[in-house]
Amino acid sequence: MSTIDVPLTKRGFGRTQRPDLWWVTPLFVFLGLGAFVVYSTWAAFQGDFYRFGPYLSPMYSPLLLTSRPGWWPVWIPFSAALLILWAPGGFRVTCYYYRGAYYKAFWADPAACAVGEPRKSYWGERTFPLILQNSHRFFLYLALLFLVLLAHDAWNAMWFTDPVTGAITFGIGLGTIIMIVNPILLGGYTLGCHSLRHLVGGRKDVMGGASRKTYDCVSCLNRRHMTWAWFSLFWVMFTDIYIRLCAMGIWHDWRIH
Repeated sequence: MSTIDVPLTKRGFGRTQRPDLWWVTPLFVFLGLGAFVVYSTWAAFQGDFYRFGPYLSPMYSPLLLTSRPGWWPVWIPFSAALLILWAPGGFRVTCYYYRGAYYKAFWADPAACAVGEPRKSYWGERTFPLILQNSHRFFLYLALLFLVLLAHDAWNAMWFTDPVTGAITFGIGLGTIIMIVNPILLGGYTLGCHSLRHLVGGRKDVMGGASRKTYDCVSCLNRRHMTWAWFSLFWVMFTDIYIRLCAMGIWHDWRIH
């Protein structure tokens, strides 16, 4: 069978023979991730309005300290979020999906398939700092722990303190529902992780019984890993915004029960 070589790219950054709007996806990824990074950085250093009644922002959970400890460097503004955000942040940054997303959107490595890159060499992830991406499997264990903590926060969001009597009563507010959805979306993202898929069965030649069912479950979530990643990312931000604006008195929490 005869074959012909079809050139896919032209030399030079951004040059290509693709006729489609290949730049749309990287642009939206750049804007979406950029917006989240800017907001989450501000919210973390802001250090206030992260709690409203029984609601605790996921960007501050678990709440380890509420005031500056003596060992904290004086030249760094203190915020309780800075004590914990490195764990979920590390899990996101080293995620297999997010790597492909921000490599293209922020580093143009490459900007898209069959599109010219701004560099001529390829180092892969075998050198510093990209070799640190291999820590993703370890951040997974912390992410699983955070799912439990955020689910506990959602449970706490169902118990309100009466401002007059001080009695604690069961209730459901709009913030309660928002906080319940948060660990569900994060669970769909975390439990569909490629590293978890390998951990529960990907390293085995033959599977059966419970291991096979677990592997199939993780694989089912993994097929929509990108969707879970984006929905869970922005729901974390929305949850923080909702609690923050309620604490500032801008929004009123609607009590359902």
